[in-house]
Amino acid sequence: MNSLSLNNLLTAIYDPLEPIFIRSGGELAAPGDPDVIGVIPPIAPGNFGSKAFRKEFDLRFAYVGGAMVAGISSVEMVESFAQNGLLGIFGASGLRPDAVEEAVSRLRASLGAKQFGSCLIHTPHDPAWEEKVTDIYLEKGVTLIEASAFLQISPDLVRYRVTGLTETPEGDIVCRNRVMAKVSRLELARRFFAPPPEKILNSLLEKGRITRREAELARHVPVAQDLTAEADSGGHTDFRPALSLWPSMIQLADDSTRKHDYYQPLRVGAAGGLGTPYAFLAAQDVGCSYFVTGSINQSCVESGLSAPARALLAKASQTDVSPAPAADMFELGARIQVLKYGTLFGARAQRLAELYRLHGSLEEIPASERETLEKKIFLKPLETIWEETEAFFRARDPSQLKKAENPKHRMALVFRWYLGQASRWAIQGLAERQTDWCVFTGPSVGAFNEWAQGSHYEDPANRRVSELALNLLYGLSVLKRFSLARDLGLVPDDLPLTFKPLPPEELVELI
Repeated sequence: MNSLSLNNLLTAIYDPLEPIFIRSGGELAAPGDPDVIGVIPPIAPGNFGSKAFRKEFDLRFAYVGGAMVAGISSVEMVESFAQNGLLGIFGASGLRPDAVEEAVSRLRASLGAKQFGSCLIHTPHDPAWEEKVTDIYLEKGVTLIEASAFLQISPDLVRYRVTGLTETPEGDIVCRNRVMAKVSRLELARRFFAPPPEKILNSLLEKGRITRREAELARHVPVAQDLTAEADSGGHTDFRPALSLWPSMIQLADDSTRKHDYYQPLRVGAAGGLGTPYAFLAAQDVGCSYFVTGSINQSCVESGLSAPARALLAKASQTDVSPAPAADMFELGARIQVLKYGTLFGARAQRLAELYRLHGSLEEIPASERETLEKKIFLKPLETIWEETEAFFRARDPSQLKKAENPKHRMALVFRWYLGQASRWAIQGLAERQTDWCVFTGPSVGAFNEWAQGSHYEDPANRRVSELALNLLYGLSVLKRFSLARDLGLVPDDLPLTFKPLPPEELVELI
């Protein structure tokens, strides 16, 4: 193909809604040309992912804005997604139940019949929160939850899933409440893909929390129809590589569908590392049913994160992230991934985890180490921190004070004070605590920043969640067509396609 024809082909690839007709010799042809030997079909951004997924949630695009802690996935973010044919999940974890209730009530009122979801995070340290938030979701008619950080299937998760199960005259089971599980381990995925545990169903039935008919029907449905395979991501993560995780989860979904004889195939979505159209192309070609983003949304104006923290995210590279202990499951050794650029939180939090491992109480910590903690990390005497922590749990969960009679648990609660406050300082944009900000993020935000460099979206003030989503999906359409052209030998094997995000006025005309 000569350079003129190649340029024409590349121009045509950028209009993914129009077919490209090819004649012998690789020349472009007009519709109806008798010498046409092949066609690169139109590939609309709304055609990616599972058609059944889009239909079930009444979406234009198989794209999900995943939940981020403490309302960082805000009401405004979820509304933007819903109004543009995308699916948003409210970030309920870390919020008081009354704040969760207020948020989902606002979303129900503003979105009407449009679909949205909210997070249910596993809280083994605070089971009352999980129970109360489940009550709220059932009372307010929230019909989709994103189940996050679950180590096992919990009674409240099962109660939410099976409440309202009915059967059509034809014998099809109708699930009113849907669970989208976020996991990164096959052994946990198997539990979500299986029907609810019999022991939990029997317990709920004995307590009158579900009906006998609901328990019977529950034996024929999975805990989660949709499972998000979460690779290297922000927040709770196992740092799994996407290209090994996604295919294995898809294979497990297929195996589990046949094993349990489900009438509807199980679906797997991709998450972790989705910051550019190139990553979306990999997830699409592997066979993922939907795409889930998180870190890139956190840098947008609708995010509940403070503007100064969003500015830090917009400057981060892919390597500007680090592991840290998780506040909510500190004693279990669970880890999160956080921003390293502009903050010392990761290193300081890791030091607390080391001290917890090495010592049995606060009193065992060497005096010099204790002085460093008080002057550089806590900025208060540890006794003062304990007094504040004690007052908090006396009002919130007095059982923790009983456990704190064990000096090692008392130390854990003091350390969790810092880990929990650090994310709030970032949300508030507390300038005097910037070196301690905990900003959950994975390397995808760095990849996005590199992709957006020199574009309208380099400035975080211009980043809006739905515009980024549509840019990524439009880019996916272009890359898919370019890939087809390369497979057909129409472009050189070593020719890369350079594609940058489009400003909103151009994007609207193309989507």
